[in-house]
Amino acid sequence: MRPDLSVVVPVYNEAESLPALADEIRSALEGAGLTFEVWFVDDGSSDTSWDVATGIHRQDERFAGVRFRRNYGKSAALAAGFKRSTGRYVATLDADLQDDPAELPQMVATLEGGADLVSGWKRKRNDPWEKRLPSKFFNRVTRWMSGIKLNDFNSGIKCYRREVVESVRIYGEMHRYIPLLAKWEGYDRIEEQVVNHRERVHGVTKFGLERYLRGFLDLITVTFLTRFARRPMTFFGGLGTVSFLSGLAILVYLTVVKLAYGQGIGDRPLLIFGVMLILLGAQSFLAGLLGEMIVRPEVEDAARYDVVEESEPSSRTETRQRVEA
Repeated sequence: MRPDLSVVVPVYNEAESLPALADEIRSALEGAGLTFEVWFVDDGSSDTSWDVATGIHRQDERFAGVRFRRNYGKSAALAAGFKRSTGRYVATLDADLQDDPAELPQMVATLEGGADLVSGWKRKRNDPWEKRLPSKFFNRVTRWMSGIKLNDFNSGIKCYRREVVESVRIYGEMHRYIPLLAKWEGYDRIEEQVVNHRERVHGVTKFGLERYLRGFLDLITVTFLTRFARRPMTFFGGLGTVSFLSGLAILVYLTVVKLAYGQGIGDRPLLIFGVMLILLGAQSFLAGLLGEMIVRPEVEDAARYDVVEESEPSSRTETRQRVEA
């Protein structure tokens, strides 16, 4: 029988936290009357995390595990958990006990009320300032670029309808942008819930400032893919038009200067700049055309579109009935 909720927990050197986390998940979900399964995804831990997860499984088979040979990153761990989950809804939690499993029943209730995705918002974040400040800046930039009004894209506690996690593909640092990927697939009923964020009890954070650089580069990638993946000429053609016309205007100006005033232009940096802009414009148009040639077969494949439901016109219904008769 399919459980109500699958909980995916990426694990990297969190052996001390797992027993308490398992107890909290069990208490929160059983208390709410929810059936559940939990997937601990060991992302190449070098401590005894896998042994602890295996021990929890022996005591309670609702807790299962996946172990990677090496560290692949949080996105890979989530993707592996999503692939194996069977619940009607799928939730994610960090393994460090800073996320509170007691928030999950309310998130499930919000999904049952019609939301596609519920994201946790750590309004009061119990982390040092050197983590809070870059995160706040990162969230503002992401909110501006994505157009999704979430305050906390980095939150590890989220809850999804099953079809959402089946639709998105994540890698790199793209686990932060699942709401954006989900919106691109048509799941735009995105809610945010203020959640309890606790201080870290065991271990140390596994993320440094470099994750924000990787995350920003992935944000550019996701933004481009969601907006222009099926119409690359819109992006490259627009860039090429601006560049080409700017270069052309510069060359027209220099031509007027040469012919009308007899001034030399051969040694002027502006001439080189104008030529470079024209070449850049031409290359951008070429990139756009190549992109259109690459994506055209996929765009023309109607099977790629996610049809939710369909009704037949009366003419088709009558024809089908005559054939069946």
